[in-house]
Amino acid sequence: MLTGPRWLALEVPHLDRATSFYEAFLDLDVRRETDSEAALAAGDADLILRAPGDVPRGGLHTHYALSIPADSYDDWHDRLGERFDLHEEQFGDARSLYFFDLVGNCVELGQRDVDHPAGEIAGIFEVVLEVEDLDVATDFYERLGFEVIDRGENRMRVRLTAGNFDLELWEPQLGIADARGGVHVDLGVGADNPEDVAGHVGDEALGVETIGEGVRIRDPDGHYLTVVDT
Repeated sequence: MLTGPRWLALEVPHLDRATSFYEAFLDLDVRRETDSEAALAAGDADLILRAPGDVPRGGLHTHYALSIPADSYDDWHDRLGERFDLHEEQFGDARSLYFFDLVGNCVELGQRDVDHPAGEIAGIFEVVLEVEDLDVATDFYERLGFEVIDRGENRMRVRLTAGNFDLELWEPQLGIADARGGVHVDLGVGADNPEDVAGHVGDEALGVETIGEGVRIRDPDGHYLTVVDT
């Protein structure tokens, strides 16, 4: 069973600038840093900023969502509104705001029922992947343990969930706030038995590799999903 996100990696041309951006505007602390990447604390998950290099690369123009306590939304809006042209959306009782980082990733801050300090990011709750064939991609991620919870009516997208984490699959398009799904995304998720999860995709995966922390799977669109022990 999948249990939630462990990391999301983004490719950035200038690591120092990107790290400073996320430290300044989202108050993310650096957990560890090398010459080629920096891992910032996004709740229990890592937001990894990675210089171009070997695969798996970080994602490009990736739309992803960070959770914030519901009662901190207005404070975040006021703070970020001083610098960014924010886009807002309402999803039932929850609101989200959107802005773009230095390299074109669309960052969403969404209200969630989380017990977390008001001024801090509580976690990663959604990542959007760009896929060539929606049916093929949906079947692949269902085999991995995700469950379909929504399908787009006006645009080609599918929303899946596993635990406290949502994955959206988009055929190439501009979505909310002119966001795009990411390409060659590197995503880590937890699971009770990584080998069992990987066994469900078999020949459908472009590659399956056992690594020190779990099993790395390459999906039909070239995204990397690494499943690690919870």
